[in-house]
Amino acid sequence: MKKGIIAKKVGMTQVFGETGNLIPVTVLEAGPCVVTQKKTVENDGYAAVQVGFVDKKAKLVNKPLAGHFAKAGVTTKRYLKELRLENAETFEVGAEIKADMFAAGDKVDVSGTSKGKGFQGSIKRHGQHRGPMAHGSKYHRAIGSMSSGTTPGRVKKGKRMPGHMGAVKVTIQNLEVVTVDAEKNLILVKGAVPGPKGAILVLKDSVKA
Repeated sequence: MKKGIIAKKVGMTQVFGETGNLIPVTVLEAGPCVVTQKKTVENDGYAAVQVGFVDKKAKLVNKPLAGHFAKAGVTTKRYLKELRLENAETFEVGAEIKADMFAAGDKVDVSGTSKGKGFQGSIKRHGQHRGPMAHGSKYHRAIGSMSSGTTPGRVKKGKRMPGHMGAVKVTIQNLEVVTVDAEKNLILVKGAVPGPKGAILVLKDSVKA
């Protein structure tokens, strides 16, 4: 990974491309992020930087974190993420990472937590079909066959059943950066990204580009 930044999802809108085509985009408030810790191969076995995003009142931070921020010489932050950048050794503690790290045309992967849907049935959760709605059938939206008969006589592992849906880590790959507004710290990416408005995301250059 060569580039990475923490961002907040503002919402979706649409813009017009150079040829007049309509492009659905997600607006992301990317940074500014501050490097709060630098990890090296000599000390930690790998190279990475820890970055902080969004200021937080000092009185709301516990003592270990307060000492961590004080050692770095930066203000207390609400969110911390570790980025394994290839050029991590070039960053210094206290350095700022801004939206201008990316440019229009870049391909990025966006990771975040998907919207939580609560407990859902197998039709919504897994896209299964419902049962017949007429001819005396009383089996409509329940799950179908549970398993084989006497052997093995149990429900097999991995059976798609009702349960908790959403609220898991999701990564959308190969999204195109449409516009970067460095002054307002905004990045517009084509398409949708995980999570509701206000969700915290991690942008990094695409692994498949």
